[in-house]
Amino acid sequence: MHILVVEDNPSVSTMLELFFSKEGITGDFASDGIEGFKKYKQNDYDLLILDWMLPGMDGIAVCRKIREQGDQVPIIMLTAKDSESDQVIGFEMGADDYVTKPFSPLTLMARIKAVTRRSQTPETADDRIQTRHFRIDKTTREVQLDGAVVTDLTPKEYDLLVFLLQHPKQVFSREQLLERVWGYQFYGDERTVDVHIKRIRKKITGGDRYFHTVWGVGYKFEEQAD
Repeated sequence: MHILVVEDNPSVSTMLELFFSKEGITGDFASDGIEGFKKYKQNDYDLLILDWMLPGMDGIAVCRKIREQGDQVPIIMLTAKDSESDQVIGFEMGADDYVTKPFSPLTLMARIKAVTRRSQTPETADDRIQTRHFRIDKTTREVQLDGAVVTDLTPKEYDLLVFLLQHPKQVFSREQLLERVWGYQFYGDERTVDVHIKRIRKKITGGDRYFHTVWGVGYKFEEQAD
């Protein structure tokens, strides 16, 4: 695995470099956003780890530039910011995951494995999902609602949408959604799921009609009779 880390804290970079060497990971490191983006353009990486606050160009700007080019390389944001609004910004820019400082290398490694496993998993049979109102082509990742294309879903919002549509009327807790969609065991931040559900509801016309909160439990997808 070849990972680019853009992080201006030398102690964090040194820790990750030592941990990567033990895991057999090749790590490239940059200390500012401009240098990091240049390295990204010059090499092929399996995953990027971007610090939020960087000199030159911050991690959010780097993430946005990469996604604007249509590149879907997995991106994990590494930051001390943990408010819901900060998470919304990161996910809207196309980040796949979000790890707050301080963190353990083992926790970050679990996120790395989960994100890269999802990106490398080929689509299987049933490449299309059809419900009363939704149609999804998993080969092109196109989402339609009543024939209109939904164009602004982030990669993780898409993954969550697909999972819920594949399990209509089933209620999932936040912990279950983290494990099944994000691919790792629950590490203590349920707001990640809440943020994504909120964004899906906002981006899909009439989203509250389809993505329901089951109080005290979690969420479900259900199309009720018109």
